[in-house]
Amino acid sequence: MSKILVLEDEASIRGFIAVNLRRHNFTVIEAATGEEAIEIIREQPDIQLALLDIMLPGIDGFEVCKELRQLRPQMGIIMLTAKGQEQDKVTGLEIGADDYVVKPFSPAELVARVNALRRRLPEQSTATLPEINSGPFVLRMGEMRLYKHDEPILMTPTELAILQLLMSHEGQAVSRAKILDTIWGPNYIGDPKVVDVNIRRIRLKIEDDPSSPRYIETVWGHGYRWDGMQVGQ
Repeated sequence: MSKILVLEDEASIRGFIAVNLRRHNFTVIEAATGEEAIEIIREQPDIQLALLDIMLPGIDGFEVCKELRQLRPQMGIIMLTAKGQEQDKVTGLEIGADDYVVKPFSPAELVARVNALRRRLPEQSTATLPEINSGPFVLRMGEMRLYKHDEPILMTPTELAILQLLMSHEGQAVSRAKILDTIWGPNYIGDPKVVDVNIRRIRLKIEDDPSSPRYIETVWGHGYRWDGMQVGQ
């Protein structure tokens, strides 16, 4: 049974979310403030996912997301954003969220997003998964780690899943639609730009010069291509 933190200051909304998640066998821990949420994460290392509202008393959901990414790099994080707040979606993804859900949302949509993210978390991988070697990189999904020149790079579960897809198709163009379907699921109804934001975040971590990427190439009008051999070893 997965354990999930729900951070929402409005008790009625928090209760609605908690009830529906519990109906799908999640153990739900509730928090009304960002400060409370961070303290809970520090005290309960077995929490695997977090739903974070943005507008909160005290520190907001963005600051909580940043802090959780420092404390728990492999935690799954979904932001709860207000309808029409396009910049909130982008900001949340850029600072490390795996996905977002726009209010108001249906219980079915919320549970589908949470389950899609849960499938990308470390508990779903095993030590027997093969590693992928490409140029200076080694991707070990059994450890949920990426190495460059034998140095580990902190990655989120979503970033690792995207890299696994691209690296397993090295030299081939992978469409945005395929990335979206594989990582977020075929019934994803969010903004497809979630792919591009995650690619930009990955480039910041792995490229020598993110403004001139060499490992993840953009295939204009289509998607992205991995080429780990761009730099000779």
